[in-house]
Amino acid sequence: MPALAFHLPAAPHLPAADVFALISALDPAGIAIGALSGALLAARMRQTFVTMSFFAVVTGVGGGSVRDLLIGAPVFWVHDAWTAPVCLGVALMVWFSPARWWNEQTRVIEWADAAGLGAYAVLGTAKALAFGVAPVPAALMGVITGCVGGVIRDVIAGRPSIIMRPELYVTPAALASAICALGHVLGLSNALVWPLAALAGFGLRGAAIHWRLGLPAYGGQENTE
Repeated sequence: MPALAFHLPAAPHLPAADVFALISALDPAGIAIGALSGALLAARMRQTFVTMSFFAVVTGVGGGSVRDLLIGAPVFWVHDAWTAPVCLGVALMVWFSPARWWNEQTRVIEWADAAGLGAYAVLGTAKALAFGVAPVPAALMGVITGCVGGVIRDVIAGRPSIIMRPELYVTPAALASAICALGHVLGLSNALVWPLAALAGFGLRGAAIHWRLGLPAYGGQENTE
């Protein structure tokens, strides 16, 4: 007797035209915002222009590069003539701008990172879905796309990574990615779901920045043994 097999229906792939439209709309802005957060950190650390440029590039393309390697896609910025110049242009802008614009009181790094987090989480999820990745792993690809660039930036800078702090960071990226993936499964309009998902991620991260929202840490009760 043949073994029974149960298969969940697979959601259809996103139309390629929709994915390309999303990339065209969000990629330059997302890369620039990510690069800005990297360049600003180097500025606060009083680094050289070479270091600032390196931080800008690594932060701008880090998450998307890891995503593309995991889903078997060509690494996006290697085949795009404009990605590296955009990152270097952002570094150049920061280098020649007044230092008072980027001091810790303005919190520009945090808000720039929040905007990039929401947008890039949606972009990563949508691209993974377009390459045939199932919705849950695709949402994880969105989290990787949104978060990994900032993690790499923090590690290179030698400071505690944002994901090692209780303040909400991965959770907003997960929210944006989950909304994007759920909208795909339900067959909802991408034109509605993608902006809503990006705004939800940005809104939650912004609330965490403003009100210092965080998740409870493990070990709230002392071990009595």
